[in-house]
Amino acid sequence: MSHRFRTGDDNTDEHLHNPVSFLYINEADNSNKTGDSMTDSSTVAAAPANQPQFLGHPVGLYVCFLTEMWERFSFYGMKYLLLLYLTKYHLFSDAGGLDVLGSYAGLVYAMPVIGGMLADRYLGMRKAVTFGAILLCMGHLGLAYEGFQAYVENGVVVQDTGAIQVFYFSLALIIMGVGFLKPNISTIVGQLYGKEDARRDSGFTIFYMGINLGSFIATLSVTYLGETYGWGYGFGLAGIGMVLGLIVFLTGQKYLFGYAEPANPALLKEKVFAGINKEWLIYLATIPALVVMWQLVQYNPVVHSTLLGMSFIVLVGIIWFITTQCNKEERDRMIVLIILTMSTVVFWALFEQSASSMTLYADRVLDRTVFGYEATAGQFGSLNAFFIITLAPLFAWLWIALAKRKLEPSTPVKFALGIIQAGLGFGALVYGATHPNEAGYVAAWWLILAYALHTMGELCLSPVGLSAVTKLAVPKVVGVMMGSWFLATAYSELLATQLAKLAAIDTHAGEVTNVSEALAAYTELFSFLFYVGVGVGVFMLLISPWLKKRMHGVH
Repeated sequence: MSHRFRTGDDNTDEHLHNPVSFLYINEADNSNKTGDSMTDSSTVAAAPANQPQFLGHPVGLYVCFLTEMWERFSFYGMKYLLLLYLTKYHLFSDAGGLDVLGSYAGLVYAMPVIGGMLADRYLGMRKAVTFGAILLCMGHLGLAYEGFQAYVENGVVVQDTGAIQVFYFSLALIIMGVGFLKPNISTIVGQLYGKEDARRDSGFTIFYMGINLGSFIATLSVTYLGETYGWGYGFGLAGIGMVLGLIVFLTGQKYLFGYAEPANPALLKEKVFAGINKEWLIYLATIPALVVMWQLVQYNPVVHSTLLGMSFIVLVGIIWFITTQCNKEERDRMIVLIILTMSTVVFWALFEQSASSMTLYADRVLDRTVFGYEATAGQFGSLNAFFIITLAPLFAWLWIALAKRKLEPSTPVKFALGIIQAGLGFGALVYGATHPNEAGYVAAWWLILAYALHTMGELCLSPVGLSAVTKLAVPKVVGVMMGSWFLATAYSELLATQLAKLAAIDTHAGEVTNVSEALAAYTELFSFLFYVGVGVGVFMLLISPWLKKRMHGVH
């Protein structure tokens, strides 16, 4: 959940939370590719005719596929261990652990905006991806250092403050690494194909499957290793995955045909001061930026206030622009875009409970036995990627079939359906809580159903999200509106953890002592989220005719 996740002349998002969404963006809406208005000249050049091929696609595609797969392997493996590690090993309170997760998630989804700009203007994709990957390797491997396990002495939690600071600094490295790597690897894929190459959409579908494959494998293996054999082993495995991704990217450079190189290499060599050129100035500037991130990730209120303040300033600026610079048609479309953007904050705030309240729920009050196998709490995070992989083709077919019959829902209706399904996912957990087993635990199938509903909601909303930005925004402010979209996504990450704190539980050394009380707390939270999701979704459904009218023909 974002940043500018660019795909050549196509812009899509990784949760944005799962960019496999490109599969159905393109199949359902080939007339208006996501991000066409953001195309730069470098993305439309003809691809070399003599590229080595494998299974009908350039070999370079598979270099990017494996790089991204291993990067997402490390990212998602760590993501679903983070909160469990803090609350069960370093004995953070639920609220304290959620604050760290919120700060980290908000920053990691905001930094790629800067990384994309630096790559566009100066570094080029290869240098940006390589530098980002190095930072990620250092960060993930740094997480493997555990220090001593926290313990309670005379009612006071004794923690290894040194190890915790190493942990915070490792998160800062990951935040900066994602900022450099994530927005640029997709762009390289777009440049392997000519603009009119019929294989282009298929290539992106393969690439984005790598993201979900990496997520699926990581949340099964990394979380199992971390929860079963030791947190450091899990984080270490995630780090090894990132090292493999970096090796693949560096050894596969000959298959990228220079497309990832900087647009103006001479600019990077220009001396700025003290004999330092612009390229090294960017790298060195990362050091103070790392220090800032190191501190910010520890102070959730500062991150929260900063993102909220930035959001308010951007909103005021957009309202001024709409009021003074737009004609009626442009004004109507921009108003629709603002409403859609604000609605996504609700969706992602619900959806991103997966790594926070839903993971703690799985750890504390869920009977995790499925078909005789007892899963770890973190392994349930793999369900989103699993359902994306299995359901995305079905949704791609569904939208096409409905479009042929002129029945395909409008963008506002798809948003409404997505938010409603996010709410219904929590409804499943609320209902499941009324049927616990003899020990008071809820059957795992209810959480599986919740993930299925959340993923179906994602498949309704996420694919059309950034496409709507590029279609509805006034051309001269497309970049601003794209940044606003990503800012909203980053804020939703913080909001998700603040909502999860409503079910914060006082634990004994990271373990709940009363399952029924814990279940009641989570059920109260999930009931609230159910009503919010369904309520906001129904509201969006009711106003969708009004929104569609003000889109003035944009689908």
